[in-house]
Amino acid sequence: MSLSVEKPGSPSPPPSVKKRSTSWSELWFKNSKKPLKNHVVFTMQLQPPTSTTKKFSQTPAPNFPKSDPTLLLPDYLLLNILSKLPDSQRNLNSLVCKRWLNLQGRLVRSLRLFDWHFLHSGRLLFRFPNLTHVDLVSGCFFSPRNSGILLSNRVVSVHIGSGFSKSWKVCEDTLLPVEVVDRGLEVLASGCPNLRKLAVIGASELGLLGVAEECPTLQELELHNCNDDVLRGIAACTNLQVLRLVGNVDAFYSSVVSDIGLTILAQGCKRLVKLELRGCEGSFDGIKAIGQCCLMLEELTISDHRMDGGWLAGLSYCENLKTLRFQSCREIDPSPGPDEFLGCCPALERFHLQKCQLRDKKSARAMFMVCGAVREMVFQDCWGLDNDMFSLAGTCRRVGFLSLEGCSLLTTEGLASVILSWKELQSLRVVSCKNVKDSEISPSLATLFSGFKELKWRPDTKSLLPSSLVGTGMGKKGSKFFKRM
Repeated sequence: MSLSVEKPGSPSPPPSVKKRSTSWSELWFKNSKKPLKNHVVFTMQLQPPTSTTKKFSQTPAPNFPKSDPTLLLPDYLLLNILSKLPDSQRNLNSLVCKRWLNLQGRLVRSLRLFDWHFLHSGRLLFRFPNLTHVDLVSGCFFSPRNSGILLSNRVVSVHIGSGFSKSWKVCEDTLLPVEVVDRGLEVLASGCPNLRKLAVIGASELGLLGVAEECPTLQELELHNCNDDVLRGIAACTNLQVLRLVGNVDAFYSSVVSDIGLTILAQGCKRLVKLELRGCEGSFDGIKAIGQCCLMLEELTISDHRMDGGWLAGLSYCENLKTLRFQSCREIDPSPGPDEFLGCCPALERFHLQKCQLRDKKSARAMFMVCGAVREMVFQDCWGLDNDMFSLAGTCRRVGFLSLEGCSLLTTEGLASVILSWKELQSLRVVSCKNVKDSEISPSLATLFSGFKELKWRPDTKSLLPSSLVGTGMGKKGSKFFKRM
């Protein structure tokens, strides 16, 4: 029999009770008297690493439970933190956990769809419930993704198979049925009532009417492959401010937008500020209706149009138009009519001509007459802009800024004959105009250049190469430049 003798003053051993491990929350808030919210915000701030913290981070304590400290933060506070991070890190943040994935989806506002089933199944709205800008154009095709053949245009890009289209309209053969597109628009509109910008192709009047009813805040719309009947649905978007209509694109799809559709559009969308008509038909009546009804219209873009002769005179009814652009137009107006019917846009400030063909003097003369009050004039890669054509721009006496780029037929003499007559010209930009020579600048033209506020003179880009390589030895023959090491 063994006896245990206790020393005087020694504490009695406690009873055998299983010792509870200290919880993470007890260690976190021990000796803390601050409110929970302020303490969490303070501890989430980054601290400079020290040798002690590095050692501690490499050897985790065995008593710490595996817990996520961000679980203590409410969703609105964590959303505010994640929103401050740059876009390059947001995709990585969504991989942390399911909660961060859902929160990251709530921060996404703009999206471009490639898989239509993702929208039709409802996963798109579950994953991104707060979308305001949606582009559905790429997802409206059932073309093979693994074909390796991408047919691209400035307007649309689509993957195609190895076969050829019998109708030579590639997009029309691979477009989703109209009923499928309308059903997708219905799902999108019901889940995104705050939608502000939408791009879609192949929708019908009923599909757009549903969007107009469910999304009253829709302000910007881009519609491809549309016709006059579809424009009835657009007219229901009473708050629409920016509209882009794409009617006909060569080798992709073809649809007709005529004066009937333009009139319906003008009467329904009276709050338009920006309008682009690409591949659309029409005439004087359609443009006149837009000018008379859309009183807030400030910017108009005409691209690759198929309009009848005389349509140019309808621009004079756009009294508040400030910016006019012609892009990729084979001709401006084949029959502009008498000068007394052309009129002038009184508020026009900017006139841009990009990749257009200027071969008809009568058409060009009418164009410059309509733009007589313009203050900014830009020519970019326009075919046929020679000295005679450019001399017609002399009627625009109020030009203060002129930009010429890629105008290879224009000479120094033709340029000087016009700009010397413009008394309000203050800025000039000449780039890649190979027939405009430095050696042909007259003293009067040099004096005019000296008084400009802004001057960018680079008519011949090839001449810049030798001057920039002076002293480097480059540009010589290989036998003289390269030496054996």
